[in-house]
Amino acid sequence: MKRIFLAAVIATFAAGSAFAQDASCETKAVGKDGKPLAGAAKTSFMKKCMTDACETKAVGSDGKKLAGAAKTSFMKKCQSGA
Repeated sequence: MKRIFLAAVIATFAAGSAFAQDASCETKAVGKDGKPLAGAAKTSFMKKCMTDACETKAVGSDGKKLAGAAKTSFMKKCQSGA
């Protein structure tokens, strides 16, 4: 029972950080004129922002940056919010 509770708590924090990451990119999506981005500009900005945010987290358990298939898999998961 403790394991299930611990897994639920960890999953809640993981989901919360994914939503916070998306929200921070959303709040940064502003043009030079101070107006919110829209359309293709917003889509491009959001993709770059999510990639940059996930890039900093792509570190293995040994503290080294991930590379190859491990990095690709991590980036895909991170960007999808899973």
